[in-house]
Amino acid sequence: QVQLAESGGGLVQAGGSLRLSCVASEGTFSTYAAGWFRQALGKEREFVAFSSRSGGNTYYADSVKGRFTISRDNAKDTVYLQMNSLKPEDTAVYYCAVSAPGSFWYYRPSAYDYWGQGTQVTVSS
Repeated sequence: QVQLAESGGGLVQAGGSLRLSCVASEGTFSTYAAGWFRQALGKEREFVAFSSRSGGNTYYADSVKGRFTISRDNAKDTVYLQMNSLKPEDTAVYYCAVSAPGSFWYYRPSAYDYWGQGTQVTVSS
């Protein structure tokens, strides 16, 4: 069974940076594409970033484009989300998820097969 574990969240000032990590069971990221989603209190889970299996194709939500970067190290079974220039509206629980590489609708939670437990990111003014 694929298992995912996010880490790296915390409390930061607006304008600060965090790097989230998603560590998966062995071999996961050589098989699956990966995505990051977030869910703020009282809101729907929303797409943040996507990386294809090879890492050659990435996509970002407009709200984070230019500030966040998704990357992967398949040898370490880890996917990262580097978050810069953080804003209070970035406050949410961030989730890592993986999807079969044939999935096209990367921005839809339903396209993903496995999910981590989430890590809290809080950005203060």
